[in-house]
Amino acid sequence: MQKILLIGSGGSGKSTLARELGARLGIDVHHLDALLWKPNWTPATRQEQIATQSALIERDSWIIDGNYGGTLDLRVDAADTIVFLDLPRTVCTYRVLKRMLKYRGKTRPDMGPGCEERFDPKFLKWVRSRSDQPFYNVYTNLNPKKTLFSCVHGPRSVVS
Repeated sequence: MQKILLIGSGGSGKSTLARELGARLGIDVHHLDALLWKPNWTPATRQEQIATQSALIERDSWIIDGNYGGTLDLRVDAADTIVFLDLPRTVCTYRVLKRMLKYRGKTRPDMGPGCEERFDPKFLKWVRSRSDQPFYNVYTNLNPKKTLFSCVHGPRSVVS
């Protein structure tokens, strides 16, 4: 496990798990939200997103958390391990709302500078409609040589 990709809905715990894995494994962590958002929530262009991620995936080791469906294929192809955090929408929505309140008016540690936390109905809708998100198709297109961990939430939470 040297090139680890964490994907899942907003509020699923990608950034938290990335930090923990990075500390335990001694691998640099890269939060796509911190790299692909400019001040005042201005998104990076597609070309900037590709250039940023292409440079990251060329490194010998990394942990990258974030979805960004338009460039997901770059990271999936380069990763040797994919962790898919598949939690219920209610859990993710609760966590997102809690995070919005905790960091309101401040920039989260895993966000780009100048992106202060705010109430964002579009983001909440995105979290609630996760079944349409591209990372749910990772299973069908995954190279069998990659390690996939699917983390689910419930009375008997399992990592498989």
